[in-house]
Parts: sequence; structure tokens; C-alpha cells
Amino acid sequence: MASKRNSNLNNIKMQAANEVGVPLKDNGYNGDLTSRQAGSVGGQMVKKMIESYQNTAK
Repeated sequence: MASKRNSNLNNIKMQAANEVGVPLKDNGYNGDLTSRQAGSVGGQMVKKMIESYQNTAK
């Protein structure tokens, strides 16, 4: 179950990075991202998770 959750979060992370234009590596080191880039991805992930929850709660 944990691996499915990790997979879902990874998918959300990759979609969010793509949407905000951050060059995120799928599997590997992403420590070269700026704080602004990492924050953009995190913020977009939160938006996507909230939208997902709201869609399933209806």
C-alpha cells in the first residue's frame, strides 16, 4: 500500500513540476533546484491534492 501511495505522490509531483516548468528529474538528484523552483512544485502539488480531495468528496 505504501508503494502505491509513493507512486501516486511521485506522479503528482512530476505533473506539478511539468505544469510550472521546473526541470525535475524522475529518479535522481534534484538538489540543483532553487528554493523558488522547489516551492513552486510543492505549492502546485498542494493545489492538485486539494482539488482531488474536493472532487472525491462531492
